[in-house]
Amino acid sequence: MKEKIQKKAIVIGAGIAGLSSAIRLQNAGLQVAVFEMNDYPGGKLTEFINKGFRFDMGPSLFTMPQFLEELFTNSNKNIEEYFSYKRKETVCHYFFEDGTTFQAPAKEQDFAKRASQTFNVAEENILNYFQKSKTKYDLTSSLFLENSLHKLATYLSKDTLKAIFKVRSLAINSTLHDYNANNFKDPKLVQLFDRFATYNGSSPYQTPGIMSMIPHLEQHYGTFFPKGGMHSITQSLYQLAIDLGVEFKFNSKVEKIIVHNKIAVGILCNDTTYFGDYIISNSDVVPTYRALLKDQKSPEKILQQPRSSSALIFYWGIKKEFPSLDLHNIFFSKNYQKEFEYIFDKKKVSDDPTVYINITSKENKSDAPQGSENWFVMVNVPSNTGQDWDAIIKKVRKDVINKLSDSLSVNLEDLIVFESVLDPRLIESKTMSYQGALYGASSNNKFAAFLRHPNFSQLISNLYFCGGSVHPGGGIPLCLLSGKIVSELILKDS
Repeated sequence: MKEKIQKKAIVIGAGIAGLSSAIRLQNAGLQVAVFEMNDYPGGKLTEFINKGFRFDMGPSLFTMPQFLEELFTNSNKNIEEYFSYKRKETVCHYFFEDGTTFQAPAKEQDFAKRASQTFNVAEENILNYFQKSKTKYDLTSSLFLENSLHKLATYLSKDTLKAIFKVRSLAINSTLHDYNANNFKDPKLVQLFDRFATYNGSSPYQTPGIMSMIPHLEQHYGTFFPKGGMHSITQSLYQLAIDLGVEFKFNSKVEKIIVHNKIAVGILCNDTTYFGDYIISNSDVVPTYRALLKDQKSPEKILQQPRSSSALIFYWGIKKEFPSLDLHNIFFSKNYQKEFEYIFDKKKVSDDPTVYINITSKENKSDAPQGSENWFVMVNVPSNTGQDWDAIIKKVRKDVINKLSDSLSVNLEDLIVFESVLDPRLIESKTMSYQGALYGASSNNKFAAFLRHPNFSQLISNLYFCGGSVHPGGGIPLCLLSGKIVSELILKDS
């Protein structure tokens, strides 16, 4: 009897989605090799340490841990041996221009009660909003998040038919802002719920109202802090992959995906050809086609979709502790609409941007020297289309320092003892994210989900895609799910 030959899978990029697909395929019996251009895994989800301050460089919000836990369960490994985390009682601390502050509790009932005391809203209105948010998620998660959006079987499922019959409740034909403004009278509360558009790099004034499901992910599933910071997610998955037998090749920038007779058969890397039965790109879909598939027909309509927002991040070592701040903090702009018009229409940054501050030393004291804090200070900015970023950085830094100094009644400039900056140019060069966009294409229209690249090639057999630039989108949970979708497609096709 002939011995069955073990099939090989090649994963391009060791981002969170690449790790997810590699782990699942290795568990399924394939021989998996991951090629990564950097000397570390994780893509955007990495860290650095300087002058006693530790910073997570990329994603700072951890929610829906079940998608992470599933990888360990499927691997017959105890997650506690690799990774631990705790649930946060406060989701975020909000600061408004008029001096109003709001500490958002994790539990829906507590959130509603406190919101009714802070904003012009009744508790039942908040709870009703959360219920509608849950309904949207329950109706659409199977279609938009957990299965390929580009396979007929997905549309023939019971879940999809149920969603179609209740399409009016999904608020697809309204913008998120209009939907929120119809639900709440208080403009500050509207702004609070509008900000969830930034979770996929979009504008609340353009993205559809269905995005009002996002608060459900925070309020129902909770937000968490991983012991050791966000980077420990990367480290735990990388170690799991190693323990399962996944091979990693770092400092290995793939030059070409080799296609023969419309079948992906291997890659060219460091002038060496590597053959595989399945090729999975965790690289941004645009450079994948532009650089790795130059001699193949590219899906121009998809590749030319407008990009999501990017980020300008200041990593500041602050020689002071602020009891009024939490792990997650948001200082809102006065004119939210103007801010997004600048980002998406003018491709600029407004004079008064919303500022997000993540401080992991609130949870992990060793992340900063005693009496100090590590501030991850982020402003949403447009993707890189050739702007004068040096001038933008200088101006935004000044605006942010003035804004925070006023809000916190300090001279912030005097407290900064360490500084590093990450801008869209660096995001693009370090992570191959086209134009430094954090989430690939934007979700600023109701058809955006369908205009994301599928998790497989419709023209080339055995070629697959995962990560934030393809279906179902960016962010840790969705990237983990894209790795799951890819592995399931491969196993069905094999």
